[in-house]
Order: sequence, then C-alpha cells, then structure tokens
Amino acid sequence: MPFSKTVSLRVPTLEDGMSVFRLIQRCPPLDNNSSYCNLLQCGHFSNTSVAADLDGKLVGFISGYIVPARPDTLFLWQAAVDEDARGLGLASQMLSHILKRPSCHDVRYIETTITESNQPSWRLFESLAKRLNTEIQSSPWLDKQTHFDGLHDSESLIRIGPFNPDQTRDLS
Repeated sequence: MPFSKTVSLRVPTLEDGMSVFRLIQRCPPLDNNSSYCNLLQCGHFSNTSVAADLDGKLVGFISGYIVPARPDTLFLWQAAVDEDARGLGLASQMLSHILKRPSCHDVRYIETTITESNQPSWRLFESLAKRLNTEIQSSPWLDKQTHFDGLHDSESLIRIGPFNPDQTRDLS
C-alpha cells in the first residue's frame, strides 16, 4: 500500500539527531544508541541515511554507511518506523530512497545484522532482495555470549547482492 502524500523522505540533518534518538526509543526492540551517535548518523552519514516526516513529525529513519574497506557495500545500521506510520510500506520506500542517491552509485551489496526474532526486519530485507532480483545470504556474526556478554541476542550478518546499481532506479 502506498503511503500518505504527506510523508516526505529526505536526507537527515544534524538538527534531526535528537528526534532520531526519541524515535528509536519508541521502536522496541531496536537498540538505543547514545544521542551523540544519532547526531553522528545524521551528520557524518547523512548521504547514506534517510529521514521520513509525516505532518511535521519524524516518523521514520534508516541509518547506513558505505563500508570503508568495501566501497561497493552499503551497511544498514538501523531502520525505525514509528507506530503512527507502520503498515504504509515506509521502510521499503526509505531503503529505495537511499539506494537511488548518487552516494550509492557504486553499491552492489547491502549488509545488515538482524536477530533471529526480528521478523519484520527479515521480511523487509527478503523483500528487498526479491525486488533487486538477487540473493540474500545469512551467516552468524555477533554471538550473544562472545560479543554481547549474554546481554543481547545473537545477530546474523545479512548480505544482499550482487546487484546492478541501475536496478535501484526502478525500485518503488
């Protein structure tokens, strides 16, 4: 279902940092980062992140960055959609918005991490792989005991690709 005409997608700005911080707090089970981290996402990584506004309120945010050692890979850090905007296909639209940007022209792979229990994220990225007509691979990456001292569920590394960047122009 397409989303409301009043939703706008844009490059985040530094001024969005605290709104992003509050949005993520309203979106369990997402990990709360420090407000400073969210400010950095909106500043340093703005060209590979997206903000979504509905009636003047930030209702969606995806943070990402180009992996320094692999300039063909976009790592997506977090995807948050406020309860008011769920069921509108907003996360999918935000992903498409980022991939169409000049900063992602050389991107042929997308990576993210997802816990086994986060079914909405699994569906989002499986759908993206299908829309890009490419493979999705999953492998263990961050272990609950080894990396999180038992305080966080294990995370799988998800890798989508390869795909031709020209395919992203047709994403809706």
